[in-house]
Amino acid sequence: MRKIVLAPLALSFILAACGQPETITAGGPSDPDAEKIKAAPPVKLPPAMLASTTYRCKDNTVVSVDWFNDGTTANIKPKKDASPISLTAPAPGQPYVGSDYEVTGTADAKQITVKAPGGSAQACDA
Repeated sequence: MRKIVLAPLALSFILAACGQPETITAGGPSDPDAEKIKAAPPVKLPPAMLASTTYRCKDNTVVSVDWFNDGTTANIKPKKDASPISLTAPAPGQPYVGSDYEVTGTADAKQITVKAPGGSAQACDA
């Protein structure tokens, strides 16, 4: 009987010896980069892909063009397994140029004009 009474008493002393929980208060340490983040210019997200179209050109070559929704960015793949080549236009409606390629057209056009490096411009149909 004596052990039964002493066990809870000993347990309460052991638990009382544990440290008190820390109280977390709002307004902790301030962020040292907060002012830099506020002063930074807004981040420009990359354009979303609008369409990916495959075209057959007059010389029987096939090219794929990925059109982006900003109207000034496109990727061309001159061969099926080739890496895409990034093309940009100075303004919407202008020809897309890059890596000696030039593409004239839009995402919804059924025919575009493609000029490859060392070649002449040729019409390509979707």
